[in-house]
Amino acid sequence: MSRSRAPLYIGLAAAGGVGYYLYSAGGSPKVAEKQFESDLKSVRSRASGTAGEARADAKQYGAEAGAKIDSAIAQAQSEYERAAAQARDASSSLSKQVDDARSQVNKSVDAFDKKVEDTAAKAKSGLSGWFGGK
Repeated sequence: MSRSRAPLYIGLAAAGGVGYYLYSAGGSPKVAEKQFESDLKSVRSRASGTAGEARADAKQYGAEAGAKIDSAIAQAQSEYERAAAQARDASSSLSKQVDDARSQVNKSVDAFDKKVEDTAAKAKSGLSGWFGGK
């Protein structure tokens, strides 16, 4: 079976790092250690600065996203209110049309009833005349 080569590569990288710092320090281990600590502080400060900037950017983007969401909600609410007002107007218009149609039908029925009653009265008086009534 094959074994993982990760420990070998990690060891080579560590030896290379130690070799780099010893070579750049002229072979002095104390100077190499100080240089390593200095480089480590520099990396940490850049990383913490980047993290702080990332937090500030995240807050800014969050505020912008919140404002956009609030704007979308307000727009949806106004569209809903406009549609509801149109529906109320249409409903009242429809109710008025229904009332007008109802009154027209009632007038037509009343006119028909009057015509039927008048015709029935004439027919009754005509039949009464045949049989000697009024």
